[in-house]
Amino acid sequence: MTARFFDSRAAYLLFSTATNEKPVVAGRIGAELDRIAPGSKALQVLDAGMGDATVLTEVLRRLHRAFPHVPWLVVGKEISIEDVRISLDKLADRFLEHPEMVFVVTNMSYREAPHLTPLRDEAGTEMKWTTVPLEGTTAFDFSRQIRGLYDALADDWAVRTSPKTGNPVYVRPAVLVIYRKDREFILGDVIPKRGTGPGLSYQLVIASQPYRARTSVEQKMTTVIVPLARVLAPGGRMVVVHSHGNDPGLEIINGVWPAEDPFQTNRHVLAAAAADHFVEPGDEDLIFEPASDEEAVFRYHLHAMPSEVQEHIGTSLIVAAWNAATYVAQIDEERLSEAVESGRYVPATRAVIQEYEGVWFNDEAFVISRTGQ
Repeated sequence: MTARFFDSRAAYLLFSTATNEKPVVAGRIGAELDRIAPGSKALQVLDAGMGDATVLTEVLRRLHRAFPHVPWLVVGKEISIEDVRISLDKLADRFLEHPEMVFVVTNMSYREAPHLTPLRDEAGTEMKWTTVPLEGTTAFDFSRQIRGLYDALADDWAVRTSPKTGNPVYVRPAVLVIYRKDREFILGDVIPKRGTGPGLSYQLVIASQPYRARTSVEQKMTTVIVPLARVLAPGGRMVVVHSHGNDPGLEIINGVWPAEDPFQTNRHVLAAAAADHFVEPGDEDLIFEPASDEEAVFRYHLHAMPSEVQEHIGTSLIVAAWNAATYVAQIDEERLSEAVESGRYVPATRAVIQEYEGVWFNDEAFVISRTGQ
């Protein structure tokens, strides 16, 4: 089986550290915080594709500024054990700054994760549910206990390859619940228990790059957008971010593959499809909010020293720009290998860097909200 673009851990790590996409995305999501309000017991947040939690961590910093004394329930969906470890490593400081936080991470699907309950009954009997009350009052205390979980999580987060889609799927569903023990009394009604998840709804849902660009509109709607929108609480907001194209990054790709056009499903296409998919009772309260390009499309950059783009475009910059462009465009491993072996990517990448004195990319965001309070 040909490796897919997201199978390369090195490509992902280079992209996430060589660009400022994640903090820029967090800023876009942060713009919605003034328009949400906590529920009766807590502010409930779902990150449906947590990754390494760089976006989520920055959003939590912004949330603490907006809601410093409100209990939180934060649920993160992530199937990669490596990303789960990196994410958990960032939590100690969050628990110190915001003690009234319950943090949950699960490996379940988009349909299952918001409810912390697998769809299949037999999967429920196999589910691994772990609750960890953190002792102590310092970030060091919390970090030490969180890192002590990593060996056990490796087994809980075991994956296999789906014969139908080729994507990784869980061997058994898993849920990890973490909170500060000294806040247990205050958080008693917020801490989820096994079997109580189906009633959960969220004031904020984050869906950053939740699907492949080339995935069909039908699949994007039915497997990601619709099930996530349906768990919005009254007054809740779901922010979806995906790649937009029409940028120097795509010009690099077209310098090697002139006909390549990976970004064909924009927010307007998805909005048009919404009427055919939001058809169940309660869906009438969901609003696919229109937005102009000035509001919806935003830019992020490849990190580069001014001397690198103005005086000497070195190999490292070319490799970083090429990796970012191919990662965003989701080029498969077979074509990627051919372009690298032939060397065709070097002049294509260099030409774009020279023209723009750097490389930038466009993302697009749209919001689905639920009416009511």
